Amino acid sequence: MMSQRTFSIVKPDAVRNGHTGAILAEIEKAGFKIVAIKKMSLSVEQAEGFYHVHAERPFFGELTKFMASGPIFPMVLEKDNAIADLRKVMGATNPANAEEGTIRKKFATSIGENAIHGSDAEDTAAFEIGYFFAGYELK
Repeated sequence: MMSQRTFSIVKPDAVRNGHTGAILAEIEKAGFKIVAIKKMSLSVEQAEGFYHVHAERPFFGELTKFMASGPIFPMVLEKDNAIADLRKVMGATNPANAEEGTIRKKFATSIGENAIHGSDAEDTAAFEIGYFFAGYELK
């Protein structure tokens, strides 16, 4: 398997609750290399651009407002089978259904405030990485 890159965000709820370090530790423990990471805040417009695929969904307004509610840590991660493996490490979107030991089981409070985002496919990973990181940041 070729090394693969994926994209993740430690979301505002996890940052607010002081879980960023613990979440990064889980990611590294799972064998991911952190290629790039930064701390930033999104405007609602930036969050809308990022989540444009969900624009028609009923939760879009709530999601984008939440993502703009405080600092986030977007990051690019790398390992073999990165996209699928990160989704396993994160756990189900709804923390109530997430497996024991997953990031969402440990740190998420609700389906809306679920601590972490991870790309779901190669094309979304490519879009999401490009949305937050310039090429020179990905050495």
